[in-house]
Amino acid sequence: MELYDTHAHLNDDSLNELGSKLFDAASEAGVKYINAIGIDLRSSLQCVEIAQAHEGVFASVGVHPNSCHHANDFHWEEIKALLDNENVVALGETGLDCYWDDCPLELQKQWFPKHIALSHETGLPIVVHQRESEDEIMQVFDQCHDSGNINGVMHSYTGTWEAAQKCLDYGLYISFAGMVTFKNAKEIQEIARQVPDDRILVETDSPYLTPVPHRGKRPNQPSMVAHTARYVAELRGVSAEAFAKTTTENAKRLFNRN
Repeated sequence: MELYDTHAHLNDDSLNELGSKLFDAASEAGVKYINAIGIDLRSSLQCVEIAQAHEGVFASVGVHPNSCHHANDFHWEEIKALLDNENVVALGETGLDCYWDDCPLELQKQWFPKHIALSHETGLPIVVHQRESEDEIMQVFDQCHDSGNINGVMHSYTGTWEAAQKCLDYGLYISFAGMVTFKNAKEIQEIARQVPDDRILVETDSPYLTPVPHRGKRPNQPSMVAHTARYVAELRGVSAEAFAKTTTENAKRLFNRN
């Protein structure tokens, strides 16, 4: 199998401690491509450095909704400057989060559309974080859709099928992380069955959301996306090899790695 882990926080200390073992394990599992995801200026810079140091690793740069209160115009200009780097393939992690109280929602709503506008300007896809914010995110998409389709991915999807259908209509891809393998994730599993072949992706969101059979153990790491891919393939009634090929081709198309 050839797999693409579309979402990993490779700058996290717990993953850095693994050193070369992380990349060796990923290679052994068939994970050829990894997106390292930034959540603020500092982590975005780190992700670009990691991408430059490792073949098959790419960076996404941006401001996470729970990091907005630490960000400013200087940070945004520095993030925009990173787009000149050939290893940067996406914007984000961005989005809205109504679960944590780290950052006021109104401030998040200022930063999220900035990523969408920059996506429209540059052609780079956005990486969208959604947590207990489905209605709010759909409202932003409604407002921004007039400028063109929303190019990007709903990462580690946990919303409803109705919202997933809207996201697909907007032009987005839907990605599934280890949570889809959990016994109590029946709704997510049903959505994973229904997403069209040309719009589905897989990820780890490492070091978080470790899939079954290693649930609860940290750090999750890119090699474990193979467990998620096999599980979703079984849900969809296809071979793991065929599903890996589909999701990898989708990711390469979305992140312009063809």
